[in-house]
Amino acid sequence: MAQKSKGQRNKTRRKLKKHTRDKETVTTHFKEFDEDQNVTIKIDSSIHRGLPHPKFHGKTGRIKGKRGRSYIVEIKDLGKTKEVPVYPAHLNEA
Repeated sequence: MAQKSKGQRNKTRRKLKKHTRDKETVTTHFKEFDEDQNVTIKIDSSIHRGLPHPKFHGKTGRIKGKRGRSYIVEIKDLGKTKEVPVYPAHLNEA
C-alpha cells in the first residue's frame, strides 16, 4: 500500500471549503492593518499566496509588524506565543 500524503492541506476538506456565492474582490489583496491591531485569521482557499497553516484558522491574534506584503500575527498556541506570517487576504478585523 502506498504511503498517504501528509501535505499542508491534509484533512482540511471541510475547513477550507468556500460557499459558492463568496467571491474574491480586488480589495481583499490591499487591506491595511496597523500594528497592535487585533485580527482574526480566516483562510481564503482561493488565494494560495501567504496561506497560514490550517490549525491557525479561526484564531485571533495581534499584528506585530509587516514582512514584505504579509503581516506578522502574534498568536497564543498551547501556552506559547507564535509569530505567523499571513497575507492580508486571510485576515479580518476582530
